[in-house]
Amino acid sequence: MTTTAAAAYKAVLDHLKEAAPTIAKSILNELRDQRSSLKLIASENYCSLTVQLAMGNLLTDKYSEGYPFHRFYAGCENVDAIESEAATLAAQLFHADHAYVQPHSGADANLVAIWSILTHKIQDPAVEKLQRKSIDELTVEEYESIRKQLCNQTMLGLSLSSGGHLTHGYRHNVSGKMMRGVPYDVNPKTGLIDYDSIALLAKKEKPLILMAGYSAYPRRLNFAKLKQIAEDVGAVLMVDMAHFAGLVAGKVFVGEESPSGYADIMTTTTHKTLRGPRGGLILASKEFAPSVDRGCPLVLGGPLPHVMAAKAIAFREALKPEFQSYSSKIVDNARSLAEAIAKRGLRLVTGGTDNHIVLIDISNLGITGRQAELALREAGLTANRNMIPFDPNGAWYTSGIRIGTPAVTTLGMGKSEMEEIADILVETLKAIQPALVEKTGEKSRAKYEIEKKVLAKSKQRVNALLEKYPLYKELEV
Repeated sequence: MTTTAAAAYKAVLDHLKEAAPTIAKSILNELRDQRSSLKLIASENYCSLTVQLAMGNLLTDKYSEGYPFHRFYAGCENVDAIESEAATLAAQLFHADHAYVQPHSGADANLVAIWSILTHKIQDPAVEKLQRKSIDELTVEEYESIRKQLCNQTMLGLSLSSGGHLTHGYRHNVSGKMMRGVPYDVNPKTGLIDYDSIALLAKKEKPLILMAGYSAYPRRLNFAKLKQIAEDVGAVLMVDMAHFAGLVAGKVFVGEESPSGYADIMTTTTHKTLRGPRGGLILASKEFAPSVDRGCPLVLGGPLPHVMAAKAIAFREALKPEFQSYSSKIVDNARSLAEAIAKRGLRLVTGGTDNHIVLIDISNLGITGRQAELALREAGLTANRNMIPFDPNGAWYTSGIRIGTPAVTTLGMGKSEMEEIADILVETLKAIQPALVEKTGEKSRAKYEIEKKVLAKSKQRVNALLEKYPLYKELEV
C-alpha cells in the first residue's frame, strides 16, 4: 500500500532522475544496497520517511545564528517556531530543564557542551569578558589568560580502547588537545567499568569534567554512582548518551541507569537508537542553559533549520507509546543475539549485553577485525571492526567486531531472526582465513580468503531474511 509519505518520496526521486540523474542513481543504489544487506552497525538505524522528507525544503536556505527570539539575522520567525518546538519536545522526552537542538552532530554537541562548561565554570575576568564580547576585542594579556585557564583543565573519560569515544579526551581528537584528557579503563579481567577505580582516579586528578558514555561498551551505567564521584571532587558530570538515547527516551533505562536527573549536561546524536535525522542534541540543567545557548558563536556557525524540523518530528515519534515497545525489543534482540553467538563458541566482551551492542572477540579465530568486517560485508552482513579492551591489534586492524540491533529491530525482526543472524554470522566468521602476502609468505592482516560454499549459503540466507522484512516496503522504486 502506497502511503502519502511514500508517494511524496517517490516524486522527489522522480524529479531528481530528471534534474540530477547521477545523484538520483547513487541514492537509489544506496536504497538497493541497504535492501540487500543486513545492517548490524550499532550506531545506525532507519528513520521514518516523514523525518527524511522534512529535510528537503527551503528551510535549508535560512541563516539563523543565535537561538529562538534572539537572532543575528532578520526573518527567522518560522525558524524560531520550529526550533522552539523541537527544544520543547526534546526536554519533555528526556525530562530535562533545557534542550539545545542546533548541533550538527554528536561531536559538535560534545564540543559545545565542553566549552559551555569551561566558560561557565572558570571564574576569570577575561573569560567572563569573552562571554560578553568578541575574541577580537580582548587584549593580548586577556587572551593569554583565557588560553591558560581554558586549556589546562582536566577531563576524565572512558578510554578509546575500553569502548569510549574520540571526543571523550582522546589525545588525537580536539577534545584531548583543548583539555588534559585522562582516560579510565574497564577492568581487564571482566571488561566492566570499575566505579571504585574511577573514584580513586578522580580524587587524584581533580577533573573539571567527568565524562560518562560509550561507543562500544555492551553494558548499562550506574549514573547515581558516577554523580557521587563527580560531586566528591567538584566535577561536572557530562553524559554522552549518543548510543543509548533511544533506550532512555523509550524508558528502557530508568532510575539509576538513566542519566536524567543525575547528569549536569547530556549530549546525544539523534540518528542512532533515537531513530531521527543525522544531528546532535544537548540537554542541560538550568545552571548551564545560558552557556549552552551560546553554542553559536562559541563553536557552531549557522544552524540547520531543515534538520531541526526533522528532529522535532523524530522527538514527537519517540514520545509515542509504540516507541517504548520498540526500545524494549532492541535490548531483547541484542540479548538473544548475544546468547546465540556465545552458544556457537565465540567470546563476547563482558560475556553478554544489557543494551543494544554486542562486542565479539574474534582473536581465537586467527583473523583480524578488518578481515572479518570485509568478509561479512561480502556475505551481506554490514558490521564494523572494533577494538576490544587492551587490543593487541590496535584501532585499525582490531581483534573485535561490534554489532547492534537497532536497525534490524526497526525492520520488525525478533528472537527467531536473531538466532538465524547469529548462525549466519558465526558460520561466516569461521570460514575466513587470512590470505598470504605473496612477497613474504606471511599472513595478511587485511586480505582474506573465505570458503565459497559458505559465502554463497550466507548470502542466500541473508536474502531470505530481507525478503521477509523489506526496508521501506511502502516505497516502490
